Amino acid sequence: MTAADTGRVGSGESQTPAHTVDLADPATFANHDLTGFWQQLRDEEPIHWNPPTAGRRGFWVVSRYTDILDVYRDDVTFTSERGNVLVTLLAGGDAGAGRMLAVTDGPRHAELRKLLLRALGPRVLAPVCAAVRTNTRQMIREAVTKGECDFASDIASRIPMMTISNLLGVPDADRAFLLSLTKTALSADDESISETESAMARNEILLYFQDLMEFRRDHPGEDVVSMLVNSSIDGAPLSDDDIVLNCYSLIIGGDETSRLTMIDSVNTLAAHPQQWRRLKDGQCEIDKAVDEVLRWASPSMHFGRVAARDTILHGVRIRADDIVTLWHASGNRDERVFHRPEVFDLGRTPNRHLSFGHGPHYCIGSYLAKVEISELLIALRDLTSGFETTGEPQRIRSNLLTGFATMPVRFVPDRAGLARDALDG
Repeated sequence: MTAADTGRVGSGESQTPAHTVDLADPATFANHDLTGFWQQLRDEEPIHWNPPTAGRRGFWVVSRYTDILDVYRDDVTFTSERGNVLVTLLAGGDAGAGRMLAVTDGPRHAELRKLLLRALGPRVLAPVCAAVRTNTRQMIREAVTKGECDFASDIASRIPMMTISNLLGVPDADRAFLLSLTKTALSADDESISETESAMARNEILLYFQDLMEFRRDHPGEDVVSMLVNSSIDGAPLSDDDIVLNCYSLIIGGDETSRLTMIDSVNTLAAHPQQWRRLKDGQCEIDKAVDEVLRWASPSMHFGRVAARDTILHGVRIRADDIVTLWHASGNRDERVFHRPEVFDLGRTPNRHLSFGHGPHYCIGSYLAKVEISELLIALRDLTSGFETTGEPQRIRSNLLTGFATMPVRFVPDRAGLARDALDG
């Protein structure tokens, strides 16, 4: 039986040629296991050319950890200002270039980052983190008491959206609407969602924050939108586009990494009972466990850059204007860096995974994301004796994000833990 017969690309004894795998096509990730493909690239072709397909441009694929770091560190040769994900890079560029933090480089990026970190630093976030703990334990307690839930929609979709919405001052009544948009903007729960519908969802998010920004000008509050409305860089107030685009970036980034990692962690722990027992019995540090579930999930499979000038990367000539994509999905499994990367190990150390990127564009929401995932693992440890998935989870469809849209789960209550939690509450 060949790899094609099993539905696995690049796995098993018969490997699919790398040039036949199109990483721009969301169906590639929905329909295939790329484990063997990434192994093949890391070993034989660490700088790989994904040829033009279906009217899309070709692009470079960087699969080794150290090469990914080299690109991330050099924001002069490899710019973000023409887009940082395939969906915008292949469309010809990002409309937010030079204004949205993620697609801005140089001094402007440094100033914008400093501004946004005022709202996302550990000291500022202390009350937010306390609310994350309370909300997470309440949701897990309710799910465990009930016995079953769809973990993806009932818990993992609610915690990050609730948290980032609180920071941005999004009213409760609008949060379900925004969640539906973020889940369509860069991915889809099924193949019925077209690229046009995804683009429309992105535009709807921008229009929403345009309205919220205008409201906060007249009704300021203690939230990030109000802070941005009253902020300036080098004495010049932020423009409307600056504010709206960065709110868009925060709502997308604040939702996707935490949500998808949470869902994956439950699926993975259910499949690895020995690792669950380590977590349950307190045999591993929570911080290390958080880093391992982030490495394992690698929810943002890639980020991208454009070469600003001709250069050489790992012996391969990259020409100015070439698209260069950096694949965390591969780098987080690189055996040159991670001991036995195919093993899920909650005590793994060191664990310098790439799930938040690296260098000047390292995710500004990483601290909050780690808090959200940490509180989930602690709540699971304290309130349930175990859990199992009760049906086939549905994968999302994307060439950027990886994870599950559904995750039916059955919980076994920890009676003593629930009793202690009721007393503490």
